Amino acid sequence: MDFLTKFSLKNAMAVFIISFLLILGGVYSFSKLKVDQFPDIEFPQISIEAVYPGASPEDVDEQVVSKLENQMNSIEGVTKITSSAYDSIGIITLEFPFDTDLDKIEQLVSSAVDEAGLPDEASVKLNRLSFGSFPIYNISFFSKDGESIEELMKDEVIPELKKIKGINNVSVAGLTNNLVQITVNKEMAESAGLSLSGIKEQIKAKYLSFPAGELSENNEQIPIRVEENLDSLSKLENLELQPVFGSVPSTEQWGAQGSSPQQGEVIRLKDIATIKKITDQNEIARYNEKESLAMAITKKQDANTVEVADKVMKVLKKYDDKIVYEISIDSAKDIEKSVSTLVKEGLLGALFASIAVLVFLRNTRATIIAVVSIPLSLLIAAIFLNQFDISLNIMTLGGMAVAVGRVVDDSIVVIENIFRRVRISNEGMSDKIILESTKEILKAITSSTLTTVVVFLPIGFVGGITGKFFLPFALTIIFSLLASLLVAITIVPILAKFSFKKVPAEEKEGALQRIYGRIIEKSLNHKIIILVVSVLLLGGSFAVVPSLGFTFIPNEESKILTASIELPSSTSLEKTNEVSLLVEDMFSQQDEIADVTASVGARDFATGLRLKNKASYFLNLNNNVDVEKTIKSLEQKIEMISKEEQADLKITVQELETGGPPSNNNVDVDLFSNDLDALQEASKMVEEFLQQNKNLKYVTNNFSKKQKQFLVEIDSEKASYYGLSGFQILGTISEQTKPVNVGTLTLDRQEQEVQISLDETLQSKENLEGVTLFSQKGPVKLSEIASVNQIDAFTSIQKLDSKVYARVSGQVKGNDVQAVSSEVKKGVEKLKLPEGVSLTSGGGNDDTVEIFQSLGIAIIVAIGLVYLTMLITFGKARIPFVILSSLIFVPIGSLVSLYLVKEPLSVSVMIGFLMLIGIVTTNAIVLVDRIGQNRGRGLTIRNSLIEAGKTRLRPILMTAFATIAALIPLALTTSSGTLISKGLAVTVIGGLTSSTLLTLVIVPVVYELFFFKTSKKERRAVTK
Repeated sequence: MDFLTKFSLKNAMAVFIISFLLILGGVYSFSKLKVDQFPDIEFPQISIEAVYPGASPEDVDEQVVSKLENQMNSIEGVTKITSSAYDSIGIITLEFPFDTDLDKIEQLVSSAVDEAGLPDEASVKLNRLSFGSFPIYNISFFSKDGESIEELMKDEVIPELKKIKGINNVSVAGLTNNLVQITVNKEMAESAGLSLSGIKEQIKAKYLSFPAGELSENNEQIPIRVEENLDSLSKLENLELQPVFGSVPSTEQWGAQGSSPQQGEVIRLKDIATIKKITDQNEIARYNEKESLAMAITKKQDANTVEVADKVMKVLKKYDDKIVYEISIDSAKDIEKSVSTLVKEGLLGALFASIAVLVFLRNTRATIIAVVSIPLSLLIAAIFLNQFDISLNIMTLGGMAVAVGRVVDDSIVVIENIFRRVRISNEGMSDKIILESTKEILKAITSSTLTTVVVFLPIGFVGGITGKFFLPFALTIIFSLLASLLVAITIVPILAKFSFKKVPAEEKEGALQRIYGRIIEKSLNHKIIILVVSVLLLGGSFAVVPSLGFTFIPNEESKILTASIELPSSTSLEKTNEVSLLVEDMFSQQDEIADVTASVGARDFATGLRLKNKASYFLNLNNNVDVEKTIKSLEQKIEMISKEEQADLKITVQELETGGPPSNNNVDVDLFSNDLDALQEASKMVEEFLQQNKNLKYVTNNFSKKQKQFLVEIDSEKASYYGLSGFQILGTISEQTKPVNVGTLTLDRQEQEVQISLDETLQSKENLEGVTLFSQKGPVKLSEIASVNQIDAFTSIQKLDSKVYARVSGQVKGNDVQAVSSEVKKGVEKLKLPEGVSLTSGGGNDDTVEIFQSLGIAIIVAIGLVYLTMLITFGKARIPFVILSSLIFVPIGSLVSLYLVKEPLSVSVMIGFLMLIGIVTTNAIVLVDRIGQNRGRGLTIRNSLIEAGKTRLRPILMTAFATIAALIPLALTTSSGTLISKGLAVTVIGGLTSSTLLTLVIVPVVYELFFFKTSKKERRAVTK
């Protein structure tokens, strides 16, 4: 590669122009990079949402979910199937390995759904999940002048927001629906032999528009079309209804409305019903107890979060004179904060690295030349990131911050060697000296850079979300390091040539070099002692491992809480709202809470279900609040409200989970049984056991409670006698309990939703038994053909891989997930569970262990790749082993540093160890390369070791301290969004410190041991 240096020295101006173009390209690429908090990762999951109107959880499970599960089991690659059956809806989630072609899988799932034989009434929708599918905004809107803003939001704001490129969905809670309500007098309708469904069909029958052929007129074929419609509210009111049996209401029944019609007279809709326009609200939204419209905005998977957020704000500012809004969740703001923090720490790292270089070189211009590789390398890396469509996120920025100290290494070695060669020669600065100086260390810096690059290759083979999540981090470092090598052998020699006409005279051997020379000599004379002491240090460092803790990613505290209250499933929206108002009032009195966004009856984000019996809250906390203490306090206060109101509440309060990587700090206990009562009892036992564990928080139980139900059991013989089918009976009962939707009709030139309901609803078991059914033999009461019994039934059925199960989960408070998981596992196995209930315990710890095993294999593969790279570079099998000996003592500094700063063993720590393989071997390569050059000049092994140590001492210390200094800001960070980088930084700083100090002693010792016979002969020859 020395031809690049020759070319650069001969064509300096061309290289400067190319560099300038690369800088422009890098700046442009940076400006075009998508800005996001996390890498854009699509989870290998497909969820199926199946709606089966009016069906019970048992019916949904039997008629829909089970049929779909049977079909999904045949899809190749599916690793897990979970399902939930609720009233009228079933949710099935399919999980696959990462790197699965989800487009292909989605087609297979769609085909499987078509072949499942679902009921005609069932409808199915497929969904996919990625980091980008979480809302980037949650905004509450209010009117500025007191007037309703619904029309403005529906007609202008929402449509304009949906036009923004990159917006996936805009959903608004709290909107009202304008509809035409037809309220039918129950007694009159029954007397006339009319049901709600019958009235609906007669209304729909008046909407007719069909072609009826054509006629010929003057040799012209003119189409004929037959149309009929009710185009006004007046026509709807005067619709003539045809009684089923031709009977009419009695005088007593019609008394309130005037004289009764005679036999044969028509009955109009207005005679038996009141028709008026009303507003209906399915969900209620409030912000700090004030009614509002709550908007959630999601972006498309490949969209730039910050760019989309800016465009949203521009649209909203247009309406500042009409609406007021408060933002409770702002992902863009969080992203900008994380990005600015990492940029700040990266710049501080660059400054610290520059100071470290200046301390050693003691020359400002030489320092500037060395550190010029930092901006150049990162800008070149940005070009590649843009080409590979990798976003600017906490992983790519973390990679840049970590790379800052390493990218300067090659330039340091080059400029230091040029200085050294010029000082010992009498020629001064010349192309020849520069070329020879660069060529002398070219093999060392090339092999050291390549070894650092190859250690990151195995990350591409680490399975699961870890590989996907850390791949952008690895690619950023790889691009930066390769660019730094290019800069070191092209730009640095040119800058050295033009910046130094005169170089200060060679300094005498410094005190540090003399001391180090004596240390090497004594170490070589006492090899056994050095090795024993090193091994003891290594063993001692492993003693701190049990106290470190073991987790996937360290817990990061969130200042946003999510809370919810869930009442029994039969609770009305009005009752839920009443309880919610009390909870919101309590929230408003808490000093820890800055603001509260409430949503009553809104759609649940996780399941897609809209539950009228549930209220959800976003709570923004003030700074310097004890989050754990606040959560406990809020739970207790909500419990007090529950007792005062005698409301059976299911309460959850926890930190907001963003769309980042899973923390894997959960402990799960799965219970299996076909006996639902036994399963409920077992899940309650396990739930109480987990709640007693002080190391767990947010204990949840997915198994639903029972609620009272009325079961209508049809007598088939009696139903057949009257000519009634089960669906007819179901339809008649259903319309007594909830409105019948007619659909959207055009009335008075406006499209309006129309619904029909009875003026009396069922209030008791007796009312239900007295429901009138219209049969072929005339009216008949429900009690005559069916029995009505009150039972207790479960409100949902959960299944895992087609087996009914209950999952009790908790999150580990600290960072030692492994210890807490083991404790829970041992404890639940001792519980005396009901007969027929089996259990498995696991959770995030199992996934973490699997990931650590993968990373362990990746580290072994990385060491193998490093060995192969050095074998190719040096051509001798023993030399790579000498260099790799420096890795043995990396854990000493890393483990002790982690212990001192109380950082647990985590995935980021493992990535740090992986990175150390490349960084540490760099120092050893620089030293061993010089030893080889000395032996090539005829020096003995011992003299070669001592001379190489003294010569390479300064560049080794410079590169090590520059890397350490660059990582100090990351290691000391307490900012949100940078904890992933923190563990890595602490690991590298500690490992690099210990390994650098030991490398300077251990490598010469191991080298002489590997060439012991030759060294012994040389020493004998000298003594003779």
